[in-house]
Amino acid sequence: MNVMTGDVIEVDVDGDAISALVLLATPEAVIVDPCDGSTPLVFRPEHLTAVRIFDGAAA
Repeated sequence: MNVMTGDVIEVDVDGDAISALVLLATPEAVIVDPCDGSTPLVFRPEHLTAVRIFDGAAA
C-alpha cells in the first residue's frame, strides 16, 4: 500500500471519482474524509488499487 496518512487522493466510489484527505492509513484500514460534510469513508487497503495520489510537486 502506498497511501499514507495526510495524502490527498482521488478514488472511485460507486462509479464516481472523489477527492479525499487520508485521515489514517494502517495495514488494516484506510479512513478518508471527502471534506464535503459527509461521513468519512473506511476502506480495506487491498480495495484501493485504483487510487490516485495528489503530488503537489508535479502540479
